Amino acid sequence: EIRLVESGGGLVQPGGSLRLSCAASGFPFASTVMKWVRQPPGKGIEWVSTGLVGMAANITTYAFSGKGRFTTIRDDAKNMLYLQMNSLTRDDSAVYFCARLRDDWRGQGAQVTVSS
Repeated sequence: EIRLVESGGGLVQPGGSLRLSCAASGFPFASTVMKWVRQPPGKGIEWVSTGLVGMAANITTYAFSGKGRFTTIRDDAKNMLYLQMNSLTRDDSAVYFCARLRDDWRGQGAQVTVSS
């Protein structure tokens, strides 16, 4: 059974940081390109970042809104994907999903709310 389970969401003040985790199972994670996407309230899905495979796994691509603030990290030994988010703004409030790039298989999502 393919499973993606996000955790680490919550309420954070503007300017704060949060780290999301995604536990993957049921498929060969180390050879799978992963991504983070998000869905702000009342809006559609937005691409956040992509976690590449293999030696380049620490080189990620970002949506413009996250560039310089978001870092995607993968730990292939633990089948884990992380999203480190810094300097958060209210516009970053959304449900965040980790997903497989090739078929958009997603987890249940983690709610991130940026508010004072």
